[in-house]
Amino acid sequence: MSSELIPSTMAAMLLTGHGGTDKLVYHEDVPVPEPGAGEVLVKVTATAKNNTDRKAREGLYPTKDKGDVTSFAMGGSPTFTFPRIQGADVAGRVVAVGEGVDEGRIGDRGLLDFNLYADDRRDINLTPDYYGHGADGGFAEYIAVPSDQFHSVPNPELADAELAAMGMCSYQTAVHMLNAAGVRAGERVLVTGASGGVGTALIQLCRVMGAIPYALSRQDKAEALRELGAEAVLDRSDMEGFVDRVREVTQGEPIDAVMDLVGGTMTDQFIDAMIFDMRRRATYPRLSIAGASGGNLSEIMWTRIYLYQVQIFGVSHGTREEAEQLIEWVRGGKLRPVLHAAFRLSDLRAAEDYFVNRGSGFLGKIVIVPNSQWDEHGAPYALEGMA
Repeated sequence: MSSELIPSTMAAMLLTGHGGTDKLVYHEDVPVPEPGAGEVLVKVTATAKNNTDRKAREGLYPTKDKGDVTSFAMGGSPTFTFPRIQGADVAGRVVAVGEGVDEGRIGDRGLLDFNLYADDRRDINLTPDYYGHGADGGFAEYIAVPSDQFHSVPNPELADAELAAMGMCSYQTAVHMLNAAGVRAGERVLVTGASGGVGTALIQLCRVMGAIPYALSRQDKAEALRELGAEAVLDRSDMEGFVDRVREVTQGEPIDAVMDLVGGTMTDQFIDAMIFDMRRRATYPRLSIAGASGGNLSEIMWTRIYLYQVQIFGVSHGTREEAEQLIEWVRGGKLRPVLHAAFRLSDLRAAEDYFVNRGSGFLGKIVIVPNSQWDEHGAPYALEGMA
């Protein structure tokens, strides 16, 4: 059942193989998917871009051979096959339903829980595959997804582009980082990579949960991060004397937990920020890591880890329960979008280049809007000269 005449073909950006942006090819003759049993067909109005799009395209997931890279495969077989439509954080409207889905869902405006779950419901998710990787995503005009993973968000104060900017790829990763480390109200949390999608989500979620976030970022973004909720912003361009600066902003208290999106050589200093005075601690030092933008290798003394009882949590994706909690917070207005700019779907190559070379003014998310939806959902958020 559908609410409108659904075309047989659509515009979509197809990723044709591993490599540079030349592997992204814009087509206007891609078959529109049909919703299967338990699915809805969504007309896409905006899809947020994530760093994992680039990493998957370029094959930047290292193997045990440090000189080799690949796309990751779960369960022993690759799911990232070509051609593939990328794009995980999809906002749009239901225009048709599959067998077993209430026709009352037609017309719902909502946001996709981007995970490809291994089964119906568990309290852990150990298969970090997702729409845009193991199945076609939202860099297209239409997408078919499970009805129970397309969550209605009618909030009229949120534009579709803003809703996409609050997508699960960032926000669910962020809440899972905090939950894995058992962050509690009143605790001091260091957020690295604070100006990106996961970083800005972490700052907001700390405040929702009652924790106190400290951001690590460039100083030209400090004011915006403080307005978002950061207690203080530490300069990532100058890591000399880092622990002393942490002491200064925390009035001598150690950081309780680190939410690390950076990795590399900085990780050891993040641990320093948690263990400089163990007598003042009431909980174990905890580090959740969900990124390695600062490098894939870190030199850490394991004696420090076990003697100081540092707990380390690797985080990728999250659970259905966490997705549902986030949706409730979005509906309740407890989280706000951090939208940097919108690009047309046909300009995805330019958006990728802009994302990689983002400068001092970049904060939050870029969203990709189908050309057919541009005037309503993209143009108001375009960069100057691109409307």
